[in-house]
Amino acid sequence: MADVLSLNHVAKHFENHQVLRDVTFAIPAGQIVGYIGQNGAGKSTTLKIILGLEEPSDGEITILGQSLHDQRDALMQRIGYVPENADIFEALTANEYLSFIGQLYGLTEADARYKGQQLLTILDNGDSFNKPISSFSKGMRQSVLIIASLLHNPDLLFWDEPLNGLDANTVLIIEEVLGKLRDQGKTIFYSSHILDVVQAVSDQILLLHDGQVAAHGTFADLSNSADTTLQQLFNDMTGFKEHGEKAQAFIDVLGVS
Repeated sequence: MADVLSLNHVAKHFENHQVLRDVTFAIPAGQIVGYIGQNGAGKSTTLKIILGLEEPSDGEITILGQSLHDQRDALMQRIGYVPENADIFEALTANEYLSFIGQLYGLTEADARYKGQQLLTILDNGDSFNKPISSFSKGMRQSVLIIASLLHNPDLLFWDEPLNGLDANTVLIIEEVLGKLRDQGKTIFYSSHILDVVQAVSDQILLLHDGQVAAHGTFADLSNSADTTLQQLFNDMTGFKEHGEKAQAFIDVLGVS
């Protein structure tokens, strides 16, 4: 199976600060990749480099068999992205926003509007299609962002905390959608701090620590036993073992007995 994404010896530094060190991995088509790491581990920088928003200091990135450096604009048309903190045009209606995003990706206005309305209706928000996004709840805004990332039927998806604010029913739908997209050969980078969800939906785990790939493989291959959780694996790989002690200190400060 051909690799959809590969990074070879990618490094990034800002002045005297080394953010990424020799990051190398390859991802085949049809995989959900749980992309995890502590804050400051280099996840966001790696993602910005893959999306062409930052230039690497060293190394090569290949997407769908093509060099990112040589084919950036064409490759971005085949990628969908849900950022953790998105700047969304709140004065626009969902109709206007999704039509605009769809046209950026080469859809006609009519096609973008049709798909956007149909998808929002499936998520039980169709009656808000012509209302301003400023009136939407956090979960409704998140639904719009997810739909915007999928309108152009991309081959590669990057979703950062995609379930933020969604109600329980919508979470179930989106998790099912993830599996069906994977079965169609799509590749999804799924980044979240909710590690039990990452463990449940992912085919592979990619853990960044201190600007390097600390672990990459299936959860079964990475775990020590059937009883190991991704949270335990994460703590072991990152060396964080003080959670119990810090939790008790927190309670002590509160004076809870």
